[in-house]
Parts: sequence; structure tokens; C-alpha cells
Amino acid sequence: MPSPFALSEVRWAALSLAGFALAVPADLLGAPAVVVAVTYAVCYLAGGWEPALEGLRALRERRLDVDLLMVVAAVAAAAIGQYFDGGLLIVIFATSGALEAVMTARTRASIEALLDLEPESATLVDAAGERRVAAADLAVGDEVLVRPGERIPGDGSVLSGASDVDTAGLTGEPLPVAVGPGDTVHAGTVNGTGTLRVRVERDPTATVVAGIAAQVRQATETKAGRQLAIERIEQRYSTAVVVGAVALLAVPLLFGAAFEPTLLRAMTFMIVASPCAVVLATMPPLLAAIAAAGRRGVLVKDATVVEALAAVDAVALDKTGTVTRGRPEVVAVEPLGQPAERVLALAAAAEQGSEHALGRAVRTAAGRRGVAVPEARAFAALPGVGVRAMVDGADVRVGRPALLDHVDAGARAVVDRHEAEGRTAVVVLADGRPVGVLAMADGLRPGAAATVAELERVIGRAPVLLTGDAPAPAAAVAAELGVADVRAELLPADKSAAVREWQREGRTVLAVGDGINDAPLLATADAGLAVGEGAGALSVQASDGVLMRDPMASLAPLLELARRARRVSRANLAFACAVIVVLVGWDLFGTLPLALGVAGHELSTVLVCLNGLRLLVPPRRAAPVSAAPVPLERAAVRAGAAGPGR
Repeated sequence: MPSPFALSEVRWAALSLAGFALAVPADLLGAPAVVVAVTYAVCYLAGGWEPALEGLRALRERRLDVDLLMVVAAVAAAAIGQYFDGGLLIVIFATSGALEAVMTARTRASIEALLDLEPESATLVDAAGERRVAAADLAVGDEVLVRPGERIPGDGSVLSGASDVDTAGLTGEPLPVAVGPGDTVHAGTVNGTGTLRVRVERDPTATVVAGIAAQVRQATETKAGRQLAIERIEQRYSTAVVVGAVALLAVPLLFGAAFEPTLLRAMTFMIVASPCAVVLATMPPLLAAIAAAGRRGVLVKDATVVEALAAVDAVALDKTGTVTRGRPEVVAVEPLGQPAERVLALAAAAEQGSEHALGRAVRTAAGRRGVAVPEARAFAALPGVGVRAMVDGADVRVGRPALLDHVDAGARAVVDRHEAEGRTAVVVLADGRPVGVLAMADGLRPGAAATVAELERVIGRAPVLLTGDAPAPAAAVAAELGVADVRAELLPADKSAAVREWQREGRTVLAVGDGINDAPLLATADAGLAVGEGAGALSVQASDGVLMRDPMASLAPLLELARRARRVSRANLAFACAVIVVLVGWDLFGTLPLALGVAGHELSTVLVCLNGLRLLVPPRRAAPVSAAPVPLERAAVRAGAAGPGR
């Protein structure tokens, strides 16, 4: 983020504070009246012109804004000679607005840094040869060439070539999908090791990604009017204060009261009843919560999100990339005639030249187990199938079970067993004979099970797992997490529908996800958080915040922080209202000295600000929560085929 002084709110607040800081000692030291007047004028004008302008705009819309009320109260104080009190009102209000602007800008700048909004391009193939064009300019029937590592520019079908396509951002599937001639591919997915020739079969405005974006726009419209709780009542309060001040001036004058004491009483009422402390009762705690969350790696877009998080009583979790790492890991090595270490060594050697997700997983597993990996020669990728290389004089092939001879019943049985458990089976062959099977799975994030238990403690209800993945791997992950309610094979619209169903039941829903397919879910939920390390631009834009590090471990502390901010806000509101009631009652039914009224009003404002900023200090650590999983009693897994392997 650039310097805070790039924000107009900060510049004007600083100028107002500077004017106030010069005016007060000048007045106390007996400086010429013109100097005092000019410095106070700088304070009033710099800090008050923007709120006054906003208030006047609100009046044009037949709304009475609290900003205008604050300026009127400050001017009223100056009108009866209380320049210091009016200036203090202006400075406090302007500083609060500047702090809010800084926190909001800092968060949004951090979030915008995650977005890659460069326009997609494509290699169009026609009679003139190959040329680069904007993906948005593609038409149905165009043929495009997609090289390894490039994003597929449009929805279509493969004409030629074979490859593995990474669809995790779109479908949530952690493993690349093998594609070949006749298979359907989607815009935004990433091509793997092979080169594909694709015919575009859908207009760019009607792709799957475009449809998801439309769902996001529709869902975000329902949250566009979300306001802070205090903002929902400030107009009525402001109207009541103005009506009360006018009545205090007009009614006594109608009955023959003296003008000066009547005006003084009315002005005192407007000052002590002005909602400075009420407005600032909520904003400092919320801003402090945003700052504290930022230190913990959670970027919250604005203060309304903190209020929504405080009310959460249901949590929906995506699976791939959220509760899991989003990348496969070797979880078992099944030897078939050779030692397990030898099987892993052969596989890691053959995969040395591969950038495929499964190849990286095999190499990582060998490194963790301290397996000595021999050198490989004549490496070749087998797009859509696996890899091949010469290792220690043997022709080693590693890849999908399609490499197996159908008559090899032993290896096929091992493969079938692992696939039935929701794992991906990778076979290792040496000179055409199977020597082992590697079982792959998308592992849980560290502490994920403990986080689920902690979330249930905080909100009083177990989280729900929503995933587009197949039922078998979804059920396996749910069992490890201790989640009873898991819903698999969901499209983006299905996830949003589940959230809307809970909202109709009166629940406030927090959703957490990472890929493009989770964007409608994040936009529909009352509070949506994107996992920063794997989030696409669309999901970040649809979310209310981003989990930048250790996403699972951040959730329960974030909800507790938001609830703490709500408790502090409520305590502040109660205190501020009590002070206003006492001062207003004193002014109405007695004779409240103006200096005492202003002092009480300003002191209450300062106190609620300081109380709100307590959230910047981390609370004492609670006793660790047991990570024992919740009994799996109500598994609700939809039937369906296992997810695609390599």
C-alpha cells in the first residue's frame, strides 16, 4: 500500500489535528485573537468539510446523516464560545474516519496484490497459420493450440493430442485429469505435459467460468447493502436529536422564556446528545479487530465483515485446498515382488524429468524416506498416461493403471482396493512387469482435525464439508476430520443452494474455499473467506477476506476475535448511551453547566475509543483444545464414481 497520506481522509484529518494542536496553546498563551481564530478555522474546515458535504448530499436524498449532525454540534459549540470543545469534536470524528480509511485501503491493497487480472490470450490456428489473439475474441468453431503449462482459453473439445489438465481451480479435483481426442475441456484450466489442439464450442461469454462469474454477481448483489449495525439506527437518532434541540429552543420561547439561556440549553443539549461516543463505540473495536486479524495473516475487507463473523453460527468448508493441502502425497507403497524402497526408488528416478503433480509427490516421498534415487536416461513423457525412462538398465514406466496388462490380477486387485478407499493408484512397471503400486491422496492440512473441533466449540455446531470431489475421497477426508455432514459431487450452484437453505433457517453462514468453483459459495455466504495460497482472482473478489497463512488454524481465533469485538462494542454502546442519558437528563431537568457537559461528552468518547483499541492486545492463551475427532454418526455422502486419477 502507498503512504497513508495518499488518502484524502488522512490528509484532511492531519491538517485538522495540526490546526487544533496550534490553536489550543495559542489560546492558552494569549496569542492575538486573529491567530487563534485562523488556527481554529483550519481545524474546523479541514476536518469538517467532507462530513458536511456528505451530510448535505444525504439531505438531498431526504436523509439526515450523522456526519452533518456532528458538524452542526461542533459549530453550535463554537457559536456559544466553546471553540475548544467544537474543535475536539471535529478532530475526534475526522481521526476516526481517517483510521477507517487507512485500514480499509491497506486490506484492499493487500487483497488486490493477489489478483492476476491480465487478459487471457490464445494461439489461434487457421489457414494463415498460428497467431496470438485475445481469448475474448474467440468464436465458436475456432481452433486453438494449447501448449504445456498454458491455460485453456475456451470451453471446447480436444481434436488432437493427449495431456493431463489441472482442473483444481474449477472443479476442486486435486489431481490432473487425462484428456485426449473427443474429451471436453474448460476455459481457465491448465494444460499439463502434452500439446492439445482444441475446437472452441462455446462463446467466451457463455463458458463455465463466465457462468460462475454471473452467479457471483447475483450473490454479491444481496450483500451490497450490508451496513454496520450502528449505521442502521444513526439516521433515526440524528433526527431525534435535531427535533429535540429545535423543541428545546422553540417551545420555551413560545412561553416567553429568555432567549440567551434558552439557546444555551438547546446548544448544550445538541452537544451532549451528539452521537460521537455512540458512533465511535463500534468503529475502534472493529478496526482494531481488522488490524489484529491482519497480524495473524487474515485480510478482512471492511468492518461489516467483522460484524458478520461475530454472528456466525454455521461453517461450510470446501475440501480441496482448504482442509487439504490441494496436492497429492504418497500415503502407501505396495511392493509386488521387489522391496518397497526399491519400488519408490525406481518411480522417483523415472519421475525426475516430470513436472506433473504426481511426479513431484513421488520425488518428495523418496526424499522424506531417505531413499537413494538412481540416475535415469531417455526420459519421455507419456501424455495422459505417465512417464517412461531407463533406470539401472530397466525400462521403467510409471503412471495410470491403464499401463497394466489386464491379465495381471494381483496388481489389478491392489489398484482396485486403493481406488475403493478414495485414493489414486499409480503403478510402477520394470521391463513390462508390475513391481509395485503407489497410493496417492490429498493430505489434510496440519491441525485440520483440531480446528474442526475448535470451530464446533466456538459456534456450537459442527462444520459441514461441501466439495465437488467424488464421494469416496470426500468420505475419507471427512472421517479424518471428524466431520459428520459431508456433501460430495456438488456443482458451484449446489454449494450456494446449501448455504441459502441454512440462511432461510436463520443461520449466519461462514464459507471457506479457494478455487474458482468456490466463488459463488463465498459470495452467497454471510461471510466468505478465500484461502490465499490457492485462490483465483474470481474467488478473492467474491470473498469478504483472505486467509493468507495457515488457513485452517486461523478460523477459530478469527471468529473468537470478531465475537470479542462485538462484546467490546456492546459494552461501549451501553456506556456511551448511559452517559448521554445522564447528561441529557441533567440538561432537561436541571441546569447542566456547558463546560461540564462537554467534558463528560468528550471523556466518554475518549474512553470508548481506548476501550475499543484493547483488541490490539492479544488475549491470554486458552488451554489447548483436544483434537479428538467428532464421532462420525450422520455421514451424508452422495453416491458416485471415484475422482479421476493420473
